[in-house]
Amino acid sequence: MDVILKWIGGGTVAAALVLAGVAIGGTATAEGDSARETPLDETSAAPAPVSATRFDAHGAIAAKAVADAQRLYTVRRILPIDGPIKYGEWHWDDEGVPDGPLLVTVDLQARTISIFRGGYEIGAAAVLLGTDEHPTPTGVFPILWKQRHNVSEKYGNAPMPWSMFLTSDGVAIHGGSEVENGYASHGCIGVPDPIAERLFAIATTGDKVVITDGQRIGMGDSII
Repeated sequence: MDVILKWIGGGTVAAALVLAGVAIGGTATAEGDSARETPLDETSAAPAPVSATRFDAHGAIAAKAVADAQRLYTVRRILPIDGPIKYGEWHWDDEGVPDGPLLVTVDLQARTISIFRGGYEIGAAAVLLGTDEHPTPTGVFPILWKQRHNVSEKYGNAPMPWSMFLTSDGVAIHGGSEVENGYASHGCIGVPDPIAERLFAIATTGDKVVITDGQRIGMGDSII
C-alpha cells in the first residue's frame, strides 16, 4: 500500500482439485453404468441405483476446502491498540501467529496501514499519503517488485528505503519518510522505518495490498 494462487495460499487449488474429483468421479460412474449392457433375466435383481451419498460427501469436502481458504482472509485478531493511531506511532506483534498468506490494508480516511498474516493483524501504523494533486490510488494491488535501497530520481534523489512497488508508475510502500502531521507524499504510502523494515522482510512479490477510502473491518469480517 502475487499471483492470485500464491496469495490464496493454495486453498483455491485444493478446492479446484476436489471439485475436479467430483466431476471426474461422476463421469466415470455414469460411463461405467451405461457401459454395462448385459441383459438381466427375470430372476436377476436389478442393479442398485448409484447412491448420491458419494457425491454429497465430495461436495462437502469441496465446500470445506473453499471455506478453509476463505477463512485465511477473515479477521481473526486485531492488535489491542488504545485509541486512534497517532503519527509516528507503530505496533508489531507476530509472536505465536501461525504461517499464512500476507495481506496488507491501507485506508485513506483512517490514514493507517494494517498487516495481516493468515487473518491475524501483526502490524499497524499511521502513514503518509498523497495529496489531491498526487492522490494515493485505491484498489487491490499486488507487490510488483521490491528494492531495499531505493532512491527516487523523480523527486530529487529522496531516499525511499524498503520500497515495495504497487504500480508501474512508482506508487510504493516505503520507509524514509517523516510520518508527521503536515507532511504528504506524491501518492506513495510512507510508513515508519521499523514497520517498513519488518514488512519488507516478510513480503514477497505477488502479495496483495488493499487500499480503501473509509472502509472499516472488524473481527470476523472478510478482509477481501
